[in-house]
Amino acid sequence: MATENTVNCPCKSGKTLGNCCKPYHDGTVDAPTAEALMRSRYSAFVLGLSEYIWKTWHESTRPELEILGGLGLKWIDLKVVSSEAGGNSDEQGKVHFIASFVGGNKGKVLHEVSDFVKEDGLWYYVDGESSTADISRNDSCPCGSGIKFKRCCLK
Repeated sequence: MATENTVNCPCKSGKTLGNCCKPYHDGTVDAPTAEALMRSRYSAFVLGLSEYIWKTWHESTRPELEILGGLGLKWIDLKVVSSEAGGNSDEQGKVHFIASFVGGNKGKVLHEVSDFVKEDGLWYYVDGESSTADISRNDSCPCGSGIKFKRCCLK
């Protein structure tokens, strides 16, 4: 049986879930950087942890919990392109990432540059500039399997 200490973290850090995002999800520790928060939020989308996503969203832009989007999607890959500021001593940060998902029997790639703010020692997602593009059925699957998308994560 897989446990949080044997399963890879969905955020693609290379660590196990128990040694990566789970302590943030559980509230055991707070995300120390904007990038760590972004990765933990992606993992929360993968795992369907709506309350974590909601509570780490800055109150000035936070949607109602009931209308939180993205939870019904099958998230399949995350690549962090870059981080700007967002460290322990910063008050703001930006993270550029690319996430792939399947929804409605179609694959999409989301490019986003997310803005984060640190208040009272805690990082929050504020908003982001994003765009999406389609994944062709014959493209190599974004999950890294080397198999065509239609024969891998689109199934």
